[in-house]
Amino acid sequence: MTLADRVKKITKSKPFYAATGAGDYAVENLRKLRMRLRARQGEVRETAKELPGKARETVVKSLPEQAREYADTTTAKVTEFYDDLAARGRKIVSTMSREAAKELEDVSQRATPATADQRSKAAGTKPAPSGRATTRA
Repeated sequence: MTLADRVKKITKSKPFYAATGAGDYAVENLRKLRMRLRARQGEVRETAKELPGKARETVVKSLPEQAREYADTTTAKVTEFYDDLAARGRKIVSTMSREAAKELEDVSQRATPATADQRSKAAGTKPAPSGRATTRA
């Protein structure tokens, strides 16, 4: 098959026609876009001239209010977070206090009063006989 025959075969295939149609479609739409852009060019220039004034006006009017809203929102969130932390702290302290009180109560219930013998042993002296007092001269 010669080169000319191969070219004829390719140019008569559906994929070839689809690719050619896609190219033509792209060119057509780019031309339309160029015409629309030219038509709006003046409008865009006018808008560009007006933008700095509009921006200043918008900022001057709305910025203080937006800043106030932001500050109020932030204050509310920080206050809520602070209150949550305080409540959490109260809960922990309360739990620990209850546990400490219970432990102290348990220790005091297990404790028995010391007898005279136990006190003497702790002090390293002999206990006095019960019933009468002794004095040494």
